[in-house]
This record gives sequence, C-alpha cells and structure tokens, in this order.
Amino acid sequence: MLTLRWGSATDVGRVRTLNEDSLLAVPGLFVVADGMGGHAAGEVASQLAVAEFARLAEQAAVRAEDVAETVRRANEHILAAGAERGDRHGMGTTLTGISVVGAGQDAQGEQLAVFNVGDSRVYQVTEGQLRQLTVDHSAVQELVDAGRLTAQAARTHPRRNVVTRSLGTDPAPDADVWLVQPVAGDRFLVCSDGLTGELQDSDIAELLGQNPDPQAAADELVRQAVAVGGHDNVTVVVLDVVEVLPDQAAQAAQTAQAAQAETAALPSAESQLPPTVTLPSAELGLPPTAPMPSPVPREVNG
Repeated sequence: MLTLRWGSATDVGRVRTLNEDSLLAVPGLFVVADGMGGHAAGEVASQLAVAEFARLAEQAAVRAEDVAETVRRANEHILAAGAERGDRHGMGTTLTGISVVGAGQDAQGEQLAVFNVGDSRVYQVTEGQLRQLTVDHSAVQELVDAGRLTAQAARTHPRRNVVTRSLGTDPAPDADVWLVQPVAGDRFLVCSDGLTGELQDSDIAELLGQNPDPQAAADELVRQAVAVGGHDNVTVVVLDVVEVLPDQAAQAAQTAQAAQAETAALPSAESQLPPTVTLPSAELGLPPTAPMPSPVPREVNG
C-alpha cells in the first residue's frame, strides 16, 4: 500500500491564447496530455485522452496491461472524434503519466507504471538526483540517439517540436510502459514540453529540491517556466512517495511461504527418536516366555 502526496499546475504561457494541455491528478493516476501545436483542436484531443484515463481511475484494481489498453482506446476516440467534424480532423496529443498498479507475480506490493507517447516527460528524483524516465518520441531524440546531435543542441534545433509518436494516428502508436518500484522519499515529475523547453534539467532539479511541498513545487516550476519565456503551455504534476507498506495479500503469501519453508526444514518427530534396540528377555531379568499351547479342537453337539 502506498501513501502519496501530489500537486499540479498549468498555465497558458505568454504567447499562446489557448491552453491545449490537459491534466489528471487523482488517487492512483497522474496524467499530462499536450495537444500538439499546429494541429486542429489540440485541446479537444488532450481532453479526450485524459477523460479516458479518468475512467480507468474508477477501476478497483489496475494492471500495467490496463494502462496500455487505455492508451489504445484513447487513440480510437480521438480518431473517431476527428472523423465526425472536419475542423477536428488530424487533431492529436502527446500523453505521459504514472499509474499505481497491482503487484505482479514476482513483485512485492504495488508498483508504479510509467507510460509515454510523444515528448512530454516523467522524471524521478531519488536522494536528490534527477533522472528522466521516459524517452522522447521526437525527431531530435532520434538524431541524438544516432549520435548526430547533442542533447544541448537538440534544445534549439528547428525540428525540436516534431514528434514521431502521438495519439490521433492510424495505426495506433505503441506506448512505452515501464514498471518502477516505489521507494519512500522518491519524487516524480510529470510534465509537458512547455516546462522542459524553458528550463534545463539542472534548474528543474533545483526547484524540486527547494520546495518540499508538492503543490508549492508544481506552482513554482510553472511560474519559473512562464517567467523565463512561456512560449508554450506549461503543465506539471509533482508526486511524492510518502510511505510504502507491504501489500496485505502479498504479505500474507510471503508469510505462508516462509512458514512452509520453515516447516520443511524442521526434522520430523520420528527422526528425533533414539534408535530402537530389541533385547532378549534374559537380559531384561524376565523369565523366558513359554510358547502358548495350540488350541485343541473340540466337537460341539448342537
């Protein structure tokens, strides 16, 4: 069982007139969707994606497979909505987030499923160290992976806003899904590229470290991104893992397994008895036992 705290914030920025980002921050599910600039009705696409995940949040138990299936359904709904109205044809959105999922067969307790389609991101902070968990699906990331561009140069490259995967496409994009073991004290950041396009990772790490409260951290991240440029919509969710308790079912299974192993290791009662020695009656000081006479048959007259 996990105890989580979180905060969220979004801002239209200083350039755009419409906020095409959407977010969801409810117990067990944290999502950011960035309706892509230059696409028709990007805000509708991001809202449809988040709405599909809001339905997932109502499930009693969520598996990693459910997350991937929800991404597929969200893509279908965006395509269908685009086909209904000409002004929405071609709309799309990125999608990234974190879902609490049940323990797998080999896992102990609940886990975090990190998922991503596009160039919005999820970061993890462990013991003050920030690292990016997701991999951008973008033209510049492919150049970086191929060794043709540095990560720093990718920040100002002309094709930095070109994504290679998004919702609203046919065939449906493959979502990246990772399972992360939660650790008390860890902090996670879910954000649109309106944040990472304005602030360096070192700036993000510093702001996360300076604001222990997740809501204060979310507010400050958005405020700083808007202050230094605000060229795009900015949306963030900050999630803290406060406590990690063993899942009751998993704990019961562990206890039963340990008890079974302990029982198997104990010697049996019979193995603890001394060996049995049969002594002749003379050694016991007893008179020899005479053989019993055989019974004599007799005739019974009825």
